[in-house]
Amino acid sequence: MFIVGGLYKCIEEAVRIGARSCGLFLKSQRQWASKPLTEDTIQMFKDTIQKHNFPVDKLLPHGSYLINCGSPDDQTLQKSRTALIDELQRCELLGIPLYNFHPGSSCGKISREECMDKISESINLAHSQTNNVITVIENMSCQGNTIGGKLEELKCIIDRVKDKSRIGVCIDTCHAFAAGYDVSTESGFNLFMQQLDDIVGLQYLKAVHLNDSKGKLGCHLDRHENIGKGHIGIEGFKLVMREPNFDNLPMILETPMELSDEEEIKILNSM
Repeated sequence: MFIVGGLYKCIEEAVRIGARSCGLFLKSQRQWASKPLTEDTIQMFKDTIQKHNFPVDKLLPHGSYLINCGSPDDQTLQKSRTALIDELQRCELLGIPLYNFHPGSSCGKISREECMDKISESINLAHSQTNNVITVIENMSCQGNTIGGKLEELKCIIDRVKDKSRIGVCIDTCHAFAAGYDVSTESGFNLFMQQLDDIVGLQYLKAVHLNDSKGKLGCHLDRHENIGKGHIGIEGFKLVMREPNFDNLPMILETPMELSDEEEIKILNSM
């Protein structure tokens, strides 16, 4: 959720539409540099959280789209690491315990192993300069040279992170489906959850992105669709909404605006 006029308005909008979780950007997602948070901004945000008794553990900031912590380009890598540290520090100032971002991409210029090394090194560096925010890496759709489409790659990054208490994963339903995990059927969904546990470990599951998929199973396209309008479909999301391992996790919509978040929340809650 990106609301003009102050971070606190994200909370007010979430409350207005009946949301129990909220995704947000902590600064512009399309530029490297941003002004520091002011004391007034921080206090207004915390006051709004307290006023509405909104659970901070259901907030999931999303990292800048510019960040590539596995970049083969030294300048981009340095900018990405600086941005990651900055955004974790913003979470700390606001009292937000989770931070979600895309792992990164090799850009086809280095091996996937080397890219995963750089990603984990970036996370370890960010952890060394911050205190307690959990970095949550997102599964991807296997599009291009992105890392994280395969559960094994998420596991490889986690294995390289020193502080296991500060690393987790966010499962994006569209990305999983596009990567070839059939979460649209009961057998496919159950298999995916078993693989998630066997390969990554359910103890690392921290959040879910609720997105239908414009593309077909295994298409590798990161193209989100409104709930029930894509190839995962209503039956697939019934499985998602009834999955016990997703209870009490932040569940965030990132769907097109053809339907409002308020409408989609009602659809999901009806399941």
